[in-house]
Amino acid sequence: MPYIASFYLDLLYVILIITALFILTYAVISHFYKKTEYYCVTHLSYLQMRLDKGRAGEYYTYKYLKSLSGTRRFLFNCYLPKDDGSTTEIDVIMIHESGIYVFESKNFSGWIFGTETQPKWTQTLSVGKGKSQKYSFFNPIMQNKGHIKWLQTYLESTLSDISLKSSLPFYSFIVFSDRCTLKNIKLTSDSHFVINRYNIFSAVSSQINKSGVILSQDKIELLYEKLYPLSQADNSLKMAHNENVQQKRSISKSEATDTSTASADSESICPRCGGHLVLRTANKGKHIGQRFYGCSNYPRCRYTSTIDGQ
Repeated sequence: MPYIASFYLDLLYVILIITALFILTYAVISHFYKKTEYYCVTHLSYLQMRLDKGRAGEYYTYKYLKSLSGTRRFLFNCYLPKDDGSTTEIDVIMIHESGIYVFESKNFSGWIFGTETQPKWTQTLSVGKGKSQKYSFFNPIMQNKGHIKWLQTYLESTLSDISLKSSLPFYSFIVFSDRCTLKNIKLTSDSHFVINRYNIFSAVSSQINKSGVILSQDKIELLYEKLYPLSQADNSLKMAHNENVQQKRSISKSEATDTSTASADSESICPRCGGHLVLRTANKGKHIGQRFYGCSNYPRCRYTSTIDGQ
């Protein structure tokens, strides 16, 4: 019995020592974290940041960039107003002496496939035993194009310096985590960068060297002051933004279900090429909102068929 008691006492000491080391390590990390620009702007604790995969991705993007040369300021989670009254959220903005860098952070894993013009990209995850599961997500290049568009619109409406408005260069960076492989990413222009996070420092440094100094420190501070309030959105605005995003995702999933249901119908065959006819909804033009059957081989085949009664 004394030996058993001694064993449990030693085990308790070990647990206490490990716990103390963990608390000390967390306290040190948290102390230095609170000195970062990320904390100063977001006011998120270290634990809050680490428990949120998206926020962690933004922070790691910032960590890779904070040692860049040149004068710069960072902003995170800026909610920019759109014409329809909704908002769009930018993950990370770096206002640098060489221009404004807009980062869309994707803290994904797995294999990533996509092209610059595809509406949806694909994430492939291994599920074991040689099998994989595919997921689609909105083209992040198009997403960041929208971010930059509304960022430009906002600055044009708030800046009084006309020369500054006309001289602002914007750079679009899509940053995936180091846990994923960019398997087949096809870009047709040089307007965007799609990279893993471990390449972000060299990619941005290269752009800085090409661009040179464009913005003075005073102009950087002016831009920062204009955009900082957008990074301090209250909970009601964040909730409204999230509800709008969820609503758009629900609509997108509903349309995807309609498409797959129509594709499963073996009698819905395209008379031109023999492909499946899929049920779609017009999202522009004079027939907006109306449903129709289109060929699954679009854009190679542009056959469409109207639905009776519409």
